[in-house]
Amino acid sequence: MSTHSHTEERHITGNKTYIIVWAALMVMTVVTVYVSYINFGMLNIVIALVVASVKASIVALYFMHLKFEDSITWVFALFPLSLLALLIGMTITDTFTRTIVP
Repeated sequence: MSTHSHTEERHITGNKTYIIVWAALMVMTVVTVYVSYINFGMLNIVIALVVASVKASIVALYFMHLKFEDSITWVFALFPLSLLALLIGMTITDTFTRTIVP
């Protein structure tokens, strides 16, 4: 018989924090819509990805309670994100280095 010792800590996040997070997500949504109407050329994709990454980080930290997790959970959360960053980085590199063939 194995005994599993697991100490469970409860992190209670107040309503004020959730209201601030909600407001930040709403502001970022407005920024996303506003930026979509402005032509930044090749930077449109980069700006959209940065805004989306910030919004996803806020959701992961507060709604998924990643902010309060231990280090091994962070490893499992950040490894796929590093692979995603590699994929996006290689795609952007490919897009910016293309030449127009007549």
